[in-house]
Amino acid sequence: MADSGKAKGKLVENASITAPDVDPEHDPATAILRKKSAPNKLIVDDATNDDNSVLALSTATMEKLQFFRGDMVLVKGKKRRDTVLIVLADDSVEDSKVRINKVVRQNLRVRLGDVVSLHTCTDIKYGKRIHVLPVDDTVEGVTGNLFEVYLKPYFLEAYRPVRKGDLFLVRGGMRAVEFKVIETDPADYCIVAQDTVIHCEGEPIKREDEESNLADVGYDDIGGCRKQMAQIRELVELPLRHPQLFKSIGIKPPRGILMFGPPGTGKTLMARAVANETGAFFFLINGPEIMSKMAGESESNLRKAFEEAEKNSPAIIFIDEIDSIAPKRDKTNGEVERRVVSQLLTLMDGLKARSNIVVMAATNRPNSIDPALR
Repeated sequence: MADSGKAKGKLVENASITAPDVDPEHDPATAILRKKSAPNKLIVDDATNDDNSVLALSTATMEKLQFFRGDMVLVKGKKRRDTVLIVLADDSVEDSKVRINKVVRQNLRVRLGDVVSLHTCTDIKYGKRIHVLPVDDTVEGVTGNLFEVYLKPYFLEAYRPVRKGDLFLVRGGMRAVEFKVIETDPADYCIVAQDTVIHCEGEPIKREDEESNLADVGYDDIGGCRKQMAQIRELVELPLRHPQLFKSIGIKPPRGILMFGPPGTGKTLMARAVANETGAFFFLINGPEIMSKMAGESESNLRKAFEEAEKNSPAIIFIDEIDSIAPKRDKTNGEVERRVVSQLLTLMDGLKARSNIVVMAATNRPNSIDPALR
């Protein structure tokens, strides 16, 4: 159980005993949040070369990581985003930094000063075909054939790597046009070679759709709840991303976590951040909306939610305002509420050991929830 309310005072006094302040960076309770240093983890710097397909490293860093000029490198950013880039040597780059341009930073969901990790990419293949579409606001008023004017010169003999879901900017004609990689064959990333077929037919991508994807919340977007965030990551992220860890040591992973605190303290935000950072399917249940006048429909809605999550596991089921659907059974007069609480308990108890589903719930009235759920 994690309290998302504000932290208490810095000193804990009990008779004549006073506990000293604990440095947040060395607090064992928040160890999971610490950034671990490694040779392949580098600080993002702005690129001098405005190419979407390359990154620049110092010669010393390339030697340390055993990269060679022209190698394909897998770069991992935030919110489980990654892309493939070509390595270039540039001795004006600091040894602890990597230079990537604005478009690549956007694809990786990172900003200047953030940390990315670099990995050898040996399994990338030449693409058979790719499908790309322009972003609508960059092609307004553009005339002529997009393939001939923009895509053909951009990819011709360049052997550029592309990653499904990435954006790339092409300068040509009178203006720059932004494209999105919709599909790649045979894998999620590939090299566009001379015999790769490039499709660009279809309706342009809407800018608002792309901006909504960029607005996905992550761990770095939440402030003031360091200890609570550490607890949630330990209880939720570990079972979802490393289920084999619990199996190997012979313990059952936690299946539920209740967050309580005043409205506006970030309970729902935390749940969304965990889902985005782990790549888990996120199923939101608003407590009052699940209730129905029809007999049995409320329980049916709950069952459907759990079935949907199981199909899309790893998944997080988030029940907001759980106190509205799971009040104390001995205090409520409604038969529907009693049945919903019983159904919720049955569903949570019936979660399969390997189903990779975690149930999160939020309330500002924890004492009004049925004790069996606490």
